[in-house]
Amino acid sequence: MRLFRARGEEFSAICTAADELRARMNGDTVSYVVNRNINYTNICGYRCQFCAFAKGKAAENLRGKPYDLPLEEIQRRAREAWERGATEVCMQGGIHPAYTGATYLGICRAVKAVVPGMHVHAFSPLEVWQGARTLGVSLGEFLAELKRAGLGTLPGTAAEILDDEVRAILCSDKIKTGEWLEVMRTAHKIGLRSTATIMFGHMERLVHWARHLLRLRTLQAETGGFTEFVPLPFVHMEAPIYLKGRARRGPTFREAVLMHAVGRLALHPLIPNIQTSWVKMGPEGVKACLRAGANDLGGTLMDETISRAAGASHGPEMAPAMMEDLIRPLGRRPRERTTLYAPSTRGAAEMNGQPVLLSAACTNC
Repeated sequence: MRLFRARGEEFSAICTAADELRARMNGDTVSYVVNRNINYTNICGYRCQFCAFAKGKAAENLRGKPYDLPLEEIQRRAREAWERGATEVCMQGGIHPAYTGATYLGICRAVKAVVPGMHVHAFSPLEVWQGARTLGVSLGEFLAELKRAGLGTLPGTAAEILDDEVRAILCSDKIKTGEWLEVMRTAHKIGLRSTATIMFGHMERLVHWARHLLRLRTLQAETGGFTEFVPLPFVHMEAPIYLKGRARRGPTFREAVLMHAVGRLALHPLIPNIQTSWVKMGPEGVKACLRAGANDLGGTLMDETISRAAGASHGPEMAPAMMEDLIRPLGRRPRERTTLYAPSTRGAAEMNGQPVLLSAACTNC
């Protein structure tokens, strides 16, 4: 909490210390992955107060129309992504009332059937929890079945703030803090690695930020399964909780940079990678974060709809050449990577300059 309060010279000192740790852990390399987001449905039975993406009876005034992509369209997008050089598809969606664990297994198998070499990075802990519950099996059994179906890693989303004081207001019907951590603990123990996120700058307090980081650190010390920490500043413009006057306009720029810097300091050396989101932070924000402990730019995305539904102005794609143009002037070396941070070279040459082909099946894109 003391670190998060820093201003002026203290702010600069924290950023410098985080950047020094970054240099020791990662050198001058800034990595990114060539991937495609596939948000297969925006229909959701949950009522998260920050979400402007999901559509349901209480969300009809939000932008976009409800959609549910058929498997053939998911396959088409995955195949197209592979042809354009992607090594990963990142797949998440709303919690559709009709979805069961069999739905998620079917999505994995469908992608692997058409592009066996594609890494499937998919399903938030909430989706995993729901999938196991609908099939009447344990988390371990369901995660093992997902792995056999082709799941490679999990996105660490649905974390928001890992503190039940906040979750009672922000997402009261969602999985609790302990349940989110249990999904990740179980996944890590069967060999499925994941990212870890925080969505901050709405109605929470500094103590909640601190608890979130310490809970991530504790689990990482136990399992070692988190590949990276990804701060996600709250995008307020069309979020229900903001429109109701119960949240602020996202974090300040100082707070957003500090989350990357303090994340580096608090999670060192257990989580080696700190990712800054170009969709959330924009080019200038990314540059500041890369000077304050961050070493990764995340994915090129191709299609990104969740942040833009909330009002984010950056996106829907940043091609590898654009990534590298952002990185090199900082005196850093760009490196294309796989989801698990191994070197990759297949994406950049194939993707640069080629248009994204969207299907009319997704009117929200």
